[in-house]
Amino acid sequence: MTEHPTSFDRPTTGADPTDPRGALLRAPVAPGASGSALPAQGLAGDPPPGAGAESPAAFEHAQPGAEHAAESDAHRPRPVAEGVPVQPDGGRQGGAPPSGATPGGSPPDGVPPGGAAGGRAGLARPGSGAPAGAVGRRGAPPEQDRRTGQPTAPGQPTPMRRDGDRLRFVGAATRRIARGMDLDEIVMGLCRATVPTFADAILVYLREPLPVGDERPTGPLVLRLRRTDRIPAERDTEGAFTPAAQPEPSELETVGAELCEVRPGSALAEVLRGVRPVFTDAPAARAALPELLGEERDFALPDGRRAILAPLRGRRRVIGAALFLRGPERVAFEADDLLVAAQLATHSALGIDKAVLYGREAYIADELQRTMLPENLPRCTGVRLASRYLPAAETARVGGDWYDAIPLPGSRVALVVGDVMGHSMTSAAIMGQLRTTAQTLAGLDLPPQEVLHHLDEQAQRLGTDRMATCLYAVYDPVSHRITVANAGHPPPVLLHLGGHAEVLRVPAGAPIGVGGVDFEAVELDAPAGATLLLYTDGLVESRLRDVWTGIEQLRERLAATAQLTGPDHPPPLEALCDEVLDMLGPGDRDDDIALLAARFDGIAPSDVAYWFLDPEDAAPGKARRLARRALARWGMEDLTDSVELLVSEVVTNAVRYASKPVTLRLLRTDVLRCEVGDDVPQLPRLRQARATDEGGRGLYLVNRLARRWGATRLSTGKVVWFELNRG
Repeated sequence: MTEHPTSFDRPTTGADPTDPRGALLRAPVAPGASGSALPAQGLAGDPPPGAGAESPAAFEHAQPGAEHAAESDAHRPRPVAEGVPVQPDGGRQGGAPPSGATPGGSPPDGVPPGGAAGGRAGLARPGSGAPAGAVGRRGAPPEQDRRTGQPTAPGQPTPMRRDGDRLRFVGAATRRIARGMDLDEIVMGLCRATVPTFADAILVYLREPLPVGDERPTGPLVLRLRRTDRIPAERDTEGAFTPAAQPEPSELETVGAELCEVRPGSALAEVLRGVRPVFTDAPAARAALPELLGEERDFALPDGRRAILAPLRGRRRVIGAALFLRGPERVAFEADDLLVAAQLATHSALGIDKAVLYGREAYIADELQRTMLPENLPRCTGVRLASRYLPAAETARVGGDWYDAIPLPGSRVALVVGDVMGHSMTSAAIMGQLRTTAQTLAGLDLPPQEVLHHLDEQAQRLGTDRMATCLYAVYDPVSHRITVANAGHPPPVLLHLGGHAEVLRVPAGAPIGVGGVDFEAVELDAPAGATLLLYTDGLVESRLRDVWTGIEQLRERLAATAQLTGPDHPPPLEALCDEVLDMLGPGDRDDDIALLAARFDGIAPSDVAYWFLDPEDAAPGKARRLARRALARWGMEDLTDSVELLVSEVVTNAVRYASKPVTLRLLRTDVLRCEVGDDVPQLPRLRQARATDEGGRGLYLVNRLARRWGATRLSTGKVVWFELNRG
């Protein structure tokens, strides 16, 4: 039975999990099987079974211990991926018998004691002058270390076998490091791959801050202890690498200084500049350790070549360092272990460099998407809003879906949802331009169908293949009506107060960017307490269902959610949005999703006062009297003086230039809102009046006394409005 290398994470059945060395955990050896970690290596003179004893081909171009390769390779299982490199310890570990011997120490049947067939194995021929055991059977030389030429101890793995294990370990470790996507995963992969297979403990230092791409870091080189790892305390033994103050049993979190500033010209700077890993028994490395680990700490480092300091070099600069440590009870590092440390450090550094670049790209994508969508929805009169946005995937954080809510004159609000084809940076950029265009067109108070027409023209100017769908709706809380125009977008769903959900019948229209298409608008009832849900096709369409099946499922989900709160209480908006997104199952996310929910509260007719005033000199006085009566009817007499003053100033400014009747409207909601409209498109501007000016102070008073004020241009003129807090 051939033993397989094992990893610390997956101990072999029957192995001792408390072995502190972590080099080789042995499985139970069946009677008559070899106890070595590698295939059984016979004496140098043993021919393979069935081969001629004097066959010259048996030794030509053969490596030490290769005489049984032809037979053993046919039955030897493949090494596991997470193989542990064999660590020679100068003797046979675990007291395993040599190849060809029985577990009890007696030779196999038919073989005399002290040797194999012929009875001369391990003995010197008379007169040869060679010591016993120096020459194997038939005069073959013993196994030798190909580096030093010295004989290899019986049962000890040959250098070629150890090199193969190192290669398998490096391959498994680099694959584990490469699986990491972000910085923490890569550093953790380095630690888990090396402890305890390659080292008993590891300390990883990274530059603070890490440079990104081709950026030239400014300031001094500062290293921060990013992560430490070690063999758990129950597997550690006395004499292993320990600081003067015993750390927590689980990890080396207290070992080493948190920050280390690399001074120019210091020993640590020279070691890092050399790029190659070094043993810490070298004078330069020994002088660099106190600077890395902290001058004030007294560390008991293992003697000899049991510590390797490996700089972590990215594509252009050193970005950190890794310190590999072995305890005194474990075999020291060899020269070839420097190559292993170099491979681990190189793969880790390049992975960290790419992870930092990936993190920057993800940050840019997040910022782009965040700025493309409204950060906060506006607070509009007579309507409450809630929204959600979900990217198509974690790796595709930007997309072409957007939503918006735009306050309009007359306490109205425009509700917009759109979807640019694709979910990439290009789609997000086009979406941003279309959203900006929609906001500009909404500010002109154009009808919904005209807004879509101008969006279609803008999309054609951006390119011939710039296609998008959009739904534009305008809600009037005074008339409790909503006007909707559609450009190839899924229809909205209206959830009534009683729990009934219906898909609104709106013209489908052609997508934006087709060109030469007329858009239609329909006007529908929007009763108080109803909820309008606007969404993109990513919510209702996927590879598992068509769009109309998804719309029907959405309608049923809304109706079922409304039944939970009863017929007289609509579900909360935020909870309703979450319930809608919960309808997405595994595999339903093929596209990004934008969701906008609007709860129509409306404004009761008793809270609205509306008048027409002829553009004459008596209009300001009449406006003051009408406002005083409305406030008395509403029980808001404490605002009479402020409202009369501000209404008089705004109406006076309107009738001075108007040629048609001026409108005056008061709205009582959570605030008192006053709106004055005229047929002059020029907007008033706030300016500082001079001491000799007879006018120009009306807007200054409005700005000082009102809670908010503004002016909006309409297709037929403009509206100047202001708001006052209710007592």
